[in-house]
This record gives sequence, structure tokens and C-alpha cells, in this order.
Amino acid sequence: MVTNNKISGEDMYGLFDPDMFNYSEYVNLNEGTSACRILKNHINTNVLVTVYCFVFFLSLLGNAVVVFVIASMDRQKSSTDCYLLNLAVTDIMFSLTLPFWIAYVKDEWIFGDAMCKIISFIHELNFYSGILLLACISVDRYLAIVHATSAITQKRHLVKFVCFGVWLLAVLLSVPFMIYFKELKYKADSIEFKVCKEKSIEGLEIWRIIIRLLRHTIGFFIPVAVMIFCYGFTIKTLFQTKNGQKQRAMKVIFAVLLAFIFCWLPYNVAMFVDTLLRAESFNVTCEIRNEIDKTLDTTEFIAFSHCCINPILYAFIGQKFRSTFLRILFKNGLISKRILSVYGRSSSYLSSSGNSSVTL
Repeated sequence: MVTNNKISGEDMYGLFDPDMFNYSEYVNLNEGTSACRILKNHINTNVLVTVYCFVFFLSLLGNAVVVFVIASMDRQKSSTDCYLLNLAVTDIMFSLTLPFWIAYVKDEWIFGDAMCKIISFIHELNFYSGILLLACISVDRYLAIVHATSAITQKRHLVKFVCFGVWLLAVLLSVPFMIYFKELKYKADSIEFKVCKEKSIEGLEIWRIIIRLLRHTIGFFIPVAVMIFCYGFTIKTLFQTKNGQKQRAMKVIFAVLLAFIFCWLPYNVAMFVDTLLRAESFNVTCEIRNEIDKTLDTTEFIAFSHCCINPILYAFIGQKFRSTFLRILFKNGLISKRILSVYGRSSSYLSSSGNSSVTL
């Protein structure tokens, strides 16, 4: 309920939850009550649709190539290759949800309550599995480069258990979002529309806040701390070596860390502030609510793009990947020997051991 430009938690998070869905008119809840008036679009719809389409095709193509190359390798896959394969799979899964988001941005949610829950579940699954796999890769590179530990990373059955544990934990953390996300119907004056939104459930609001806090800690801050620690010492070790191959690996690692922070840190900070609003940690005005909505829209837009950046960072800027990819194409008769000799030369590929990643 609006009182002196302040809105109660029930009005904001009970029946009407305006996060990321923006209509220019007041939304009538009950007789005599309304929620905040917000702008129709924080980001131009055509821009969103264009970028999401680009991300969709680039992510599908790039991650499919990563899966193809790693699955087609003749030599035994390294532990990092196994993590990269799983990372590409989860990004492909998320990419397949982008057409639903594109249709949603253009109009309203038209896919029903069940698909709302499924798409929201896959979104969270990608978020958790992606960052946990990135943390696993950082630990793997830390052990292989800083401590020169090959015994652990060469135990393929251990890597399989780690990957299984990552997927299991990601599924368990994502399931609650299937409970809270629903297809909801709203009415703005004479206009009716449907949204796929997170909705509070009476008696379970405290669990909603706990789930949000778990998302911030297990799903972001702890993995980021692990990545910073591992990559920090890895880069320090690589700076002390004169090996050219390791120096190139340092550039890839540094790019990976910077890209991840650039894509996900702003969104998670905005989500954390939004969680504080949901917990009613301080008074909320319509101006604050709208600013958070704008920030969530913009930062989510950037975060979604990360799924297509992964193949570029882990694969296409790596000499080993290019060499392996071209050798596979040559082996299947898709390119000539001349192209392979010109673009596929890589001494690092020839000297790589079973513990060396095809990418890093």
C-alpha cells in the first residue's frame, strides 16, 4: 500500500512484484491500493531482443564446438577438459532458454505456469553449476601449476565425482526457485497481462530470504573467493617462469577471471541489495524500488551474455584449442592440409601431456 511514497512489503512483494517487468501504469491490486508507477522499459526492447538473439546463436555455436572438440579428442581428457565439457553443456542448456526470454521481453509470458518453473529452474541451474565449475577449474589449475600436482588431477574417477557433486548441489539449490516462480496475471487499468515472476508465499517468506542468502554465499561470494585465491597464486607462479606456453596460459586465466567478474559481479551486487529490500532491512520508497529495478535489468542483461563469452575465453584464444579443432576438421576431411599447416601449428599441442588441458 502506498503511503507518503512508501510501499509496504506486501504490496511490493506479495501480489505485485515489479522486478524486471515494467509497465507505465499503476497496477491495481485491491480497491484503493496500488503499487509504484514505473517506466515501461528500462532497456530498449529492440536492443534486448537483438542482443539476446546474438548471444543465443553465438553461445550455441561456440559451446557446441567446445563439446565437439573435447569429445573428439584422441588422447585422454585432462581434468580441466572434463570441467570445460560440463561448463559448455550447462551454457548450452541456458542458451536454449533464451528464445523464451526473447518472447517474454517482446510481449508477455505466454508459456504457462509449468514452463515458467522449468525455465526459472534452468536459469538457476546454469548460474550455480557455471560458477561452481569455474571454481573447480581454478582449483585444478592451482594444483597443476603452483604445486605441480598431477596425481590428483589425473584421477579421472575423482573428477567425475566432483562433477557429479557440482550438478547435484546445483540442482538442490535450484529446486526451491520452482516453488516461488509462478505465472501471475495482473491488470493495469483495462490492460491484462501475464508475467513469470518470483512470488512470496505466506508463511514461507523467511525461507525465501534464506534461499536468497544461500544464492549469494554458495552461489557467488565463496566461489569467487576461491577463484581469486587460486588464480592469484597461479598468476604469481607464472610470472616467475620464463616458459612461453605458461605465459600464454596466464593471459587466458587473467581474461577468464576479469570477464567473469565483469559479467556477474554487478548483477549479484544488485541482487544482494534487492534481497535486503525483500527482508525490509530499511525503508523503501518508489524511487529506490525503481532504481533497483533498472539496475537489475541492466546487470542481468550483462550476466546473460557470459554464456557466449566462455567459449571465446576458454577456447578460441587458446593455441591448443585451435590446433586440436583444425586437426579434427582435417581428420574428417573438412579442411585441406595446407590450411592445417598454416593455421594449425602449435608446438604446445605436440608437447602437451595427458594432464594438460586442450584449452589452458
